Amino acid sequence: MSLQEKINNDLKEAMKAKNEAALRALRAVKSAILLENTSGKGELDHAAETKLLQKLVKQRKDSIEIYNQQGRTDLAQTEIEEVHIIEKYLPAMLSDDEIKSQLMQLIAQVGATSAADMGKVMGAATKHFAGKADNKTVSALVKQLLG
Repeated sequence: MSLQEKINNDLKEAMKAKNEAALRALRAVKSAILLENTSGKGELDHAAETKLLQKLVKQRKDSIEIYNQQGRTDLAQTEIEEVHIIEKYLPAMLSDDEIKSQLMQLIAQVGATSAADMGKVMGAATKHFAGKADNKTVSALVKQLLG
């Protein structure tokens, strides 16, 4: 079953259950998928679907951060609910310990020795962790390991 079919089925279930948070999140995902499909690039493959979902989660996490800074916990809570629902459709993310151990191997492969080599490591890490880890987390761990 494709992501679009899964979203449509879950959207129907959310309507029946009158789950407002799920409806908001699933409608946003469905809208993003439709926009991407009609952009002329053709149908989304699994990697593109994952990237799209990660983008939606990142947008919401950025909004949560801004809302919390402004003291708008009501709006932040809405975004948090949507993040939890969208993340159900993403593959499991790696833990910090798993990322760190794989990063040490990547650093050894690339031959990085100092913070000046961060660009080389991040180039390899971005490809290696695509869909498995947040780039912000990976970047912070690379800085820590090279620093």
